[in-house]
Amino acid sequence: MKLGKLEKIDLREFWKHEAFDFTDWLSQEENLAMLSDEIGIGISLIKTEASVGRFNVDILAEEENTGRQIVIENQLEVTDHDHLGKLITYGSGFDAEIIIWIVKEVRDEHKQAIDWLNEHTDEKINLFAIKMELWRIDQSPCAPKFQIISKPNDWVKALKKSVAQSNLSETKLMQLEFWTKFREYFQDRKTKFRLRKPYPQHWYDISIGYSKAYISLIVDTQNDQLRCELYIPDSKELFYGLSEYKDEIDNKIDCELDWMELEGKKASRIKTICDAEINDTDNWEGFFDWLISKTQLFEKVFSVYIRKIKS
Repeated sequence: MKLGKLEKIDLREFWKHEAFDFTDWLSQEENLAMLSDEIGIGISLIKTEASVGRFNVDILAEEENTGRQIVIENQLEVTDHDHLGKLITYGSGFDAEIIIWIVKEVRDEHKQAIDWLNEHTDEKINLFAIKMELWRIDQSPCAPKFQIISKPNDWVKALKKSVAQSNLSETKLMQLEFWTKFREYFQDRKTKFRLRKPYPQHWYDISIGYSKAYISLIVDTQNDQLRCELYIPDSKELFYGLSEYKDEIDNKIDCELDWMELEGKKASRIKTICDAEINDTDNWEGFFDWLISKTQLFEKVFSVYIRKIKS
């Protein structure tokens, strides 16, 4: 069997101009999706060249499902102090919680600076330094690769928050551990889902590519239950539209679904429940399997009917 030669390509060979070429390429949905997969945060574009006073940030975006502001600064060169300063300016200007610096190379002193900022800010500030690479095999098309050089330490930040707020409860720490291990377990399966970072809370949201609905997973320690639901935050029209296909959806999901209109509220949900003794950590992988299978089934079935309603 003949093996090809892996060759690293200079970024400027493919993207001549940082703003007109690289930023335009990165802002496309499929390329932001690759970046999302790498850092585990769902990224939805707001606009390119967004103004902050006299300056323009390359990409302004938001985290899917949460709406947290994201700023992305691109630099197809080695990191420098000027861009680090701009990054902080853009972050403060948009009150961003996620700040991403994509570069050709990261100097040691700038990695140290990003690491220091991540260690000395609270959990609302998350900075990433990412090295951009292009590779090809023989004469194949170039393939982009994002390499994380510096990233937030979520566990350290959660513990720091617990000290600042007189300790996270045991339940909150357990929730954080549960979702952290769930995310790792899910990512090992190499699925198409973009999984955001976990928080010490009883729910974990997963985007299915539609702004009006997403999958919400629940770990209920009070009632010893797992839940998977299609959560519709603000569209009764979508809920009523799906309700017209209720019998078909119930048959395809093939488990008991609770259709909750939540009268008088903006939100509505469609959920299924599984009994689970959450504190039994030896059974967590089985719980993960249930949540993953229901996530995949919900996405597969509901996406079909959401498309029907949208069309």
